[in-house]
Amino acid sequence: MLSIIGLLTIVVIVGLLISNKVTPIAALVLVPIVAAFAAGFNFGEIGEFFNSGISDVMSVVVMFIFAILFFGVMQDVGLFDPLINKMIDISRGNIIAVAVGTVIIAAIAQLDGSGASTFLISIPALLPLYKRLKMNPYLLLLLVGLAASIMNMVPWGGPLGRTAAVLGMDVTELWRPLIKVQVIGLALLIGLAVLLAIREKRLIAKRGNLNEAIYEEANPLAEGAEDEASKKAAALRRPKLLWVNALLALAVIGILVWGIIPAGFAFMIGVSIALPLNYPNMKDQMERIKDHAPNALLMAAIILAAGSFLGILNGTLMLDSIATDLVTILPAFIIPYLHLIIGFFGVPFDLLLSTDAYYFALFPIVEQVVTGFGVSSLSAAYAMIIGNIIGTFVSPFSPALWLALGLAGLEMGRHIRYSLPIMWGFSIVLLIISILIGVV
Repeated sequence: MLSIIGLLTIVVIVGLLISNKVTPIAALVLVPIVAAFAAGFNFGEIGEFFNSGISDVMSVVVMFIFAILFFGVMQDVGLFDPLINKMIDISRGNIIAVAVGTVIIAAIAQLDGSGASTFLISIPALLPLYKRLKMNPYLLLLLVGLAASIMNMVPWGGPLGRTAAVLGMDVTELWRPLIKVQVIGLALLIGLAVLLAIREKRLIAKRGNLNEAIYEEANPLAEGAEDEASKKAAALRRPKLLWVNALLALAVIGILVWGIIPAGFAFMIGVSIALPLNYPNMKDQMERIKDHAPNALLMAAIILAAGSFLGILNGTLMLDSIATDLVTILPAFIIPYLHLIIGFFGVPFDLLLSTDAYYFALFPIVEQVVTGFGVSSLSAAYAMIIGNIIGTFVSPFSPALWLALGLAGLEMGRHIRYSLPIMWGFSIVLLIISILIGVV
């Protein structure tokens, strides 16, 4: 019964997110509460689940609010303009070069194993370039998410750490056979980026012709408004402080990667320095905060709602129940191939299970079952890791993804519709290659 209720809860929430019928906050808060009541839990217990879930995401919320403010101020002062202009000069506005560059930047940024850091580093720097070239921002999120997922197969990444804990083995030993999978995955992703960029060029041409006609017909005064907006943006620039702001941004990012203090604290300090440094007048400082606060607070609220959602589904043991029952209901003849089947459907599983539920609840069951048919524990582990990890950043269970959506001003439902088929296909190809080269 818990599994049925849990599955229905997730299906309803994902459906609501994709349909854009209600805000994510309403879907993530109300549906799990109804499900918990249906499962027989009372208000007091649900409140405890809520507290547990909120505590898990609170550090992300704090980081998110101050990261948005920090990168917003850096954008205002023109910190990213030279980078954008340089990339445009190098690529000469070449959309293919920008897409490939996105993959490389995201892969390097993910070396610390933190998806949140990757999004914080890559999206604020690249999003203005995508907008200037009229590229789809969902393509940016897709490419960054795929690159980060491939690089997340490092020993200090969450999935390998969880798997090593279950198997009771050294995580570095677990990682070594995956190095060639990562190299192949990145090469494939660069090829995919080229193909998607070619498609994007065609779509931009179509959108450009249509938008130009609509623009001229419906916005006769838009040019004046655009000039006014440009003047306002120019007034906020601080070109004389470019290197000071660059050093400040590098210091904050360096502290973020180093991990000596919490990420939220690092961004809080960064904002506190950036505001008086660039805008000595307190009124101007408050204007900058007011300008960026709405987006930060909106997405912070969504992340808190996601924390409530995760807390309730974990606290009621619905996720653990789903993982257990998925194995028990399968026909006996497919059991020896269960790890491959789970790996094949690994990306869709990201819409149903949290990372903890996948590796701590589902994986031990699958590993125990298939090893009885002569399959090695490592083969089962690699199939489930490779099949699932690619979809990490298409899942509503990922707090880092909510952070990315907030940084880019995008919607979860539209991201799932845009990215899920591509991520799933990429995952299947990578799994097949891993089988052919003997990793699985």
